[in-house]
Amino acid sequence: MDNWDEIRTAFQVARIGTVSGAADALGVHHATVIRHIDALENRLGVKLFQRHARGYTATEAGQDLMQVATATDDQFTQLAGRIRGQGEGVSGDLVVTSLVMLSPMLVPVMAKFRRENPDLTVRYLTGDRLFRLEYGEAHVAIRAGAAPDQPDNVVQPFTFQPLHLVASPEYIANHGTPADEDALADHWFIGHDNAESRAPFIQWLNATVPANRIVFRTTDNRALVDAVLAGAGIGFVSKWEMERHPELVEVIPSRPEWSAQLWLVTHVDLHRTTKVQAFLKFLKEEAAAWDL
Repeated sequence: MDNWDEIRTAFQVARIGTVSGAADALGVHHATVIRHIDALENRLGVKLFQRHARGYTATEAGQDLMQVATATDDQFTQLAGRIRGQGEGVSGDLVVTSLVMLSPMLVPVMAKFRRENPDLTVRYLTGDRLFRLEYGEAHVAIRAGAAPDQPDNVVQPFTFQPLHLVASPEYIANHGTPADEDALADHWFIGHDNAESRAPFIQWLNATVPANRIVFRTTDNRALVDAVLAGAGIGFVSKWEMERHPELVEVIPSRPEWSAQLWLVTHVDLHRTTKVQAFLKFLKEEAAAWDL
């Protein structure tokens, strides 16, 4: 096919379903969209879309073409992400992703790194989903749990995330402190809303405490900390949160099996770039001073 513009136009029409929507996405006039679709159909000798009052629907031939166009568009996106990360200097965007519970330890490091590299813009993306490094969605990922096994990634052991089982003074005043682990079943707890969570401390909690005693559940670690502070129950917080909130009371000593191994993950195509190497070196040096 000798005209990618026409295929790209057809891809947007199929994705959005209307000529006007595709025109807006492409930044062209709607007449250009119609002209591209007509030219592509004439060249292929087949109808790619059924026209109707609500818009355009891809035919079987159109769906076949869209599969190829989608793969090609993904490859272009991947290429663009890699190119953006291959600059020689420490400038432009640095995209780092992690679970939000790691924010207290990572944000000060990234802020300091940015101050030392004024041409840099830090983009810190948090959440449970795995950002696709092979598509250039992030330069560096800090991940917890089992060693990541996605192909073409460089994986390095980083550090541990210690967890503590704590309660607020308000909770202690209302319900007392568990005398030992056997007494935990008589208390109220804060847990993760996803019963299938692979986090070791969540698995331990689910195995140790009856489900009806976990009375406050959330998918966001920030909300979990807020719930602990509000006295909603006993819950897990990181060492950094313990330091930020010294009023919290540790109900039983922290256990190694609650801790999560952290990993530094980069894509092989960006791993050796100046920017990524500079940040990894800086992060490891800063982490060496952490009291874990």
